[in-house]
Amino acid sequence: MAERRTYVLVDGENIDATLGNSLLGRRPAPEERPRWERVTEFAERTWGQPVTGLFFLNASNGTLPSSFVQALLAMDYRPIPLAGGADQKVVDVGIQRTLDALLSHDDADVLLASHDADFAQHLGALIGGGRQLGLIGLREFMSTHLTGLGVPLFDLEDDVNAFTQPLPRVRIIPLAEFDPERFLR
Repeated sequence: MAERRTYVLVDGENIDATLGNSLLGRRPAPEERPRWERVTEFAERTWGQPVTGLFFLNASNGTLPSSFVQALLAMDYRPIPLAGGADQKVVDVGIQRTLDALLSHDDADVLLASHDADFAQHLGALIGGGRQLGLIGLREFMSTHLTGLGVPLFDLEDDVNAFTQPLPRVRIIPLAEFDPERFLR
């Protein structure tokens, strides 16, 4: 029997776009982006099993971001550079196909790092059968189609601790978690 494994599927375009468009109002600087090794480390700690990180990239322009790909490889991610026509959402299709392929892997648990509603049906198909599923992202930007699946949501900043500096987020804070010191700095 194969060893149980967690697959972390990263929609880097979506995470970057959410940070840039919805939170910062500009392209994120390198220090404002997630530390991706922290995501796989979190997954391993959380579910106590080996992790395979799959990082989906849009390479439709014919170029590969070599330094980023090398960094991903150094963090033990498997970069998946996909190319297609201008009208194709290659990263979305690649992740959807991967989620569908995981249906036949009973020993695979899945953490999806994306806010995108386009994955709800495919992730939903994996529910049941003792499989662990989860979402990783910024809670306030997560699609309600994804949160409606009832799988655990791990906040990229608060739970995963993927950032080296606090993000400028405004969100609802449960009173039990309110730390006034955070606002006095």
